[in-house]
Amino acid sequence: MSRDDQGMAEPDQFEGAPHPREQFAFFGHSEGEEAFLEGLRSGRLHHAWLLGGPQGIGKSTLAYRVARTVLDPHKGSDRALSSLGVPADSQVARQVAALSHPNLAVLRRAPATEKKAASTTIPVEAVRRALGMFGSTAADGGYRVCIVDSAEDLTVSSANALLKVIEEPPPRSLFLIVSHAPQRVLPTIRSRCRRLLLRPLDDSSIKAAIRSLGSPWSEIPDEVVDQALRYGEGSVRRTLELLDEEKVAFIEQVTKLLDALPRSDTKQVFALAEALSKRDADDSYELTLETVQRWVSERLHERAGLGASRLAPLVEVCEKIGRAAREIDVFNLDRRPFILTMFDDLADAVRRAA
Repeated sequence: MSRDDQGMAEPDQFEGAPHPREQFAFFGHSEGEEAFLEGLRSGRLHHAWLLGGPQGIGKSTLAYRVARTVLDPHKGSDRALSSLGVPADSQVARQVAALSHPNLAVLRRAPATEKKAASTTIPVEAVRRALGMFGSTAADGGYRVCIVDSAEDLTVSSANALLKVIEEPPPRSLFLIVSHAPQRVLPTIRSRCRRLLLRPLDDSSIKAAIRSLGSPWSEIPDEVVDQALRYGEGSVRRTLELLDEEKVAFIEQVTKLLDALPRSDTKQVFALAEALSKRDADDSYELTLETVQRWVSERLHERAGLGASRLAPLVEVCEKIGRAAREIDVFNLDRRPFILTMFDDLADAVRRAA
């Protein structure tokens, strides 16, 4: 597992899995890879890309895969390029993995140290420092690459600092901006990027990705992986998180309550609210909110043909739950009334959308 110089795990890295910059296996997203290959083969690679899609489906892995290729002095200028693969033991691969390549800048939240927690944003000072690389020509005359992982961590000031360079890009510069919610990226940045939406992976690609991680992941029984895939939403990371039979059982318990709506098992809902109110229930609480969001999304997809007016109650209740959940977090409020009200509101929305 990749760690910073102080030995602390990096922000957002999944425990026990390689960091995307150390991942050389690549699954799915052949269309996304081909988009970059076409640009390189034609000599007209767009200077800024917005790589969008759900978390954990391979956006960062693709960004580092592209970076290694364009920074490789042989592959970056190859007009017959057929793959973005670069040998793991090559010099450029080792430099990218160590974040030591002179023509690569990575904008990310700072890892934790023994004295400081991981940062929650990418500050403007870090952006200005990293983008200083673009003020001079690359030593070998090749590309200079900036990876932003992820756009959601940029502050308004740091996003505007990034925008200034993207607006007037130096020759042979490449910006790869990873985003889990591309619609929320600063519109002025979006308008200057080529947008590449990566879709959730199919089950076979996720299974192959898990096997590629080696032990202990490759040794997990197939039936446990299949259970996790039901709720993994096409994300390798999400599936890895759910390779836990207790978590899957909990999701199925909450889903059973939701499927029964508008009828409500008052006793079970009260028991759930009581359990989620405990201090050590943070993980279960987050899992409940994710399960509710997924359940509502599935209902909206199933009933898409009914029209916006019929689906409005479900959309409204989803937004209301989101607002209330944020208030719970900000003000550290009791979760019990929130959970009880959430099920009442969902039941009402289901009746109105019927």
